[in-house]
Amino acid sequence: MYFIAAKLLREAGRGPTVIVSPLLALMRNQVAAAERAGVHAATINSSNVADWDEINERVHRRELDVLLVSPERLNNPDFRDQVLPALAHDAGLVVVDEAHCVSDWGHDFRPDYRRIRTLIGELGADVPVLATTATANDRVVEDVAAQLGVGGKDTLVLRGGLDRESLRLSVVKAGNPAQRAAWLAAHIDSLPGSGIVYTLTVAQAHDVASLLREQGHDVAAYTGSTEAAEREQLEADLLANRVKALVATSALGMGFDKPDLGFVVHLGAPSSPIAYYQQVGRAGRATESAQVILLPGHEDQDVWRYFASVAFPSESMVRNVIGVLDPERPQSTPALEPLVDLGRSRLEMVLKVLDVDGAVRRVKGGWIGTGAAWEYDEPRYRKLDDARKREQQAMLDYQATDGCRMAFLRGQLDDPSLAAGERCGRCDNCTGEHVSADVDPGTTEETRQRLMRPGVELAPRKQWPSGLAKLGVELSGRIADGPEPGRAIGRLTDLGWGARLRRVLDEPDAEVSDDLVAAAVKVLASWDWAQRPAAVMALDSERHPLLVSSLSRELARLGRLTDLGTLQYSPTRRPVTAANSAYRVAALDGAWTPPDPDLFASVGGPVLLVDDLSDTGWTLTMAARVVRAAGAVAVLPFTLATTS
Repeated sequence: MYFIAAKLLREAGRGPTVIVSPLLALMRNQVAAAERAGVHAATINSSNVADWDEINERVHRRELDVLLVSPERLNNPDFRDQVLPALAHDAGLVVVDEAHCVSDWGHDFRPDYRRIRTLIGELGADVPVLATTATANDRVVEDVAAQLGVGGKDTLVLRGGLDRESLRLSVVKAGNPAQRAAWLAAHIDSLPGSGIVYTLTVAQAHDVASLLREQGHDVAAYTGSTEAAEREQLEADLLANRVKALVATSALGMGFDKPDLGFVVHLGAPSSPIAYYQQVGRAGRATESAQVILLPGHEDQDVWRYFASVAFPSESMVRNVIGVLDPERPQSTPALEPLVDLGRSRLEMVLKVLDVDGAVRRVKGGWIGTGAAWEYDEPRYRKLDDARKREQQAMLDYQATDGCRMAFLRGQLDDPSLAAGERCGRCDNCTGEHVSADVDPGTTEETRQRLMRPGVELAPRKQWPSGLAKLGVELSGRIADGPEPGRAIGRLTDLGWGARLRRVLDEPDAEVSDDLVAAAVKVLASWDWAQRPAAVMALDSERHPLLVSSLSRELARLGRLTDLGTLQYSPTRRPVTAANSAYRVAALDGAWTPPDPDLFASVGGPVLLVDDLSDTGWTLTMAARVVRAAGAVAVLPFTLATTS
C-alpha cells in the first residue's frame, strides 16, 4: 500500500518515503517487496553498517524512493545530525509500520519508539503521516495516537474487520512440558505444509528444535540470538518449504510473509491476546485453511512475571543515572556502569527513555546530562502494568473459554465489525472437534528422558568490568586467575529441568534429593574436562547452605574426591544486592575467608567448586580467585542451575 503511495509521490516530485520498521526480518521483506514493485528502497539497520555511508549519499542525491530505518537509528548521532534533518525537510510520507509496537515496546523495552514523535514534530505541515498495524485494540490505538503526538481533528482512524477466515483455532491442554513436547513430536508431521512453532524463551526454542531433530523432523531454531546471516537463510528455507518448521521466539513474526504458511503452534502462551493474534496471523494468508494450536503450560505465568520484573526501574535508580551524568563530558555506557547500580541492558534502556524525555542526550563519545527538569511518570507506568496484567488474564480466559475462540480474540482487539453472538464456525469450540491431547505413554516417557538429560556449560567470565578502580577494586583487563568452563544440571528456563530446579530453589533449605545427585553424577560423567577434579568444595550460601553442602559431600563420596568442606563467608562480607557487573564484583571482593593453603597441599588436581545457582557468573569467578590463591591448580565450577 505505502509503496504505491511512495511511487506516486515521487512521480509528483515529492521526497522519499521514510518507513520506521521494527524488525530486521520485516525490513528485508519490505525491501524485497519494494523492488518487486519497481520502487528504489534501502534500509539502514544494525546488520548493514558497511552500507550506511553509501545509503546516506543516495538519500542526499534523492535517488531513493523509500528508506526503511529502525527506531534506534533515529537517535544515532550521525544519522540524527546528518541524515534526519534532510529527511524531515524533504520527506514525501512518513510511515510507522507495525504501529502497535509504539505501545507494546515504546514504554520500556524499546523506548526509541517514542522518538518517532520528535521526527513527526519536525516535519513540514504538509507531510502526511501513516501509522499501520493489524493488531491494535482501543487502548493501543489511543496510546499510539498519544505517543506520536497526534489525535487531533486531522487524524483519521480506519479500522477493518479482524476475522481470519482461514484460521482454525484450537487449544490442547496436554499437561506438563514433556507431554506437550511429545504431543508436538507426534503430531507435527500431520500438520499441513510448513509452519512455525513458537516458544516463550530462547532456551526452549533450542531444546524443542533439538528434540524434534533427534526424532527425525526437519526443523531449526530461530531466536533473537541467531546471527543475521543465519536468520536470512532460515527464513529462505521456510519460504521454500525446505524445513517443516522453524522453532522460534517472537523474533520471527512481524513482516515475515509466507502466504502459504500452513500452521502455527504455540508451546506456551504469549502474555497478551494482541501478541497471540499477531503471531498466529502469520498462517493462512493465501490458503483456505491453516491450523493454529495453543499448548499452554502452568509455567507460562512464571515467564510472564519474569519479563514484567525487568521493566522500567524505580525512580531512585533513574535519578541516580541523571545525577552522575556530566553536561560537558560525554560518558559511555560501560563508563557509567560502575557509577550506577544497573545492569548494562537496563542502563541502556533508562538512558534512552531519559533521552526521549530530554533529560540526557546521546552524543559522539557517549551520554551527557542536559540539566532539564525530569519527572518520573509513575501513573503511566502503573497504568501500563495494570493493562498488562489484564491482558495476561485475558490469555488465561482464552484458554478456558467454551465460546468461539476467534470471536474472543476479535473482542479483545475491539473489532468494530464483530456482531453480538457471532461465531467463526471453524475453531474447536464451534465445531466440537477438539484435538486430542493423548500421547502414547512410551513416547511421553522417551521425551521426558530426553528433556531431562542434564548438562549445560557455564562459560567463564573473560574480562573484568571497566571502572572497578572507582569502586576501590584494583582489577582490570583480562581475567587471568578465574575458573575453567563449568557445568550446571540445567537452566531455570529449560522445558525439562526448569520447573524442577525452580521448585528446589524456591523451597525451604534441605538436604539434596537423590534425583539431583543422580543428575549431577551424569553431568560429571559426561564432562570432557582436561583434567579430572581431585577435590570438591562447597560455596557458603545464605539461601541454601544445607542443599549446597550436602550436594558437595555426596559428590565427594561418589567420586572419591577429597572433601575440602565449605568456602566460608568473611565476617565483614557485604550483602550482594548489586545489579550490574562492576558493583557486584566490588561487593564480592573480600567476601570469603581465605582457606588454609595446607588444605590444597596434597590435592593433585583441579577443585570442583559447588554452588546452587549461577546467574551473572561473578560469584564463581571471584570465589575461584580465592581458591586458586590458596593453592588450587584449577577450579571447575558446578551448579544445580543457571539462568542462561
